[in-house]
Amino acid sequence: MPIRPQERHRYPADWRAISDRIRFVRAGGRCECMGECGHDHGARCTAVHGEPHPVTGSRVVLTTAHRNHRPEDCADDNLAAWCQRCHLAYDAEHHAATAARTREARRTAGMSALFTIPERSTR
Repeated sequence: MPIRPQERHRYPADWRAISDRIRFVRAGGRCECMGECGHDHGARCTAVHGEPHPVTGSRVVLTTAHRNHRPEDCADDNLAAWCQRCHLAYDAEHHAATAARTREARRTAGMSALFTIPERSTR
């Protein structure tokens, strides 16, 4: 998953090397999801990086997921090499909560602007 520019500071400087090691050395280029995503794909997802996805048919892009959604925590047991389908499904609830907070922040910022009384010039 692409890292949003405003979140880049939360990742270690060697994130690319960490991600590559998890995806291609530990996982061997294959999705490590064992059903954590909520999809019923048997013991382990069979998606392979660069190949057509066994369910969607789209080209698999293996990603590195943070199980606890904290990019600062790069411990091996917190990281998982997942295909984009498994990663998006696992993160769906987290993404929905983040989007709701963003919408609320924008809504309340807009409301406060409506009720702000502009200062009058004293000249």
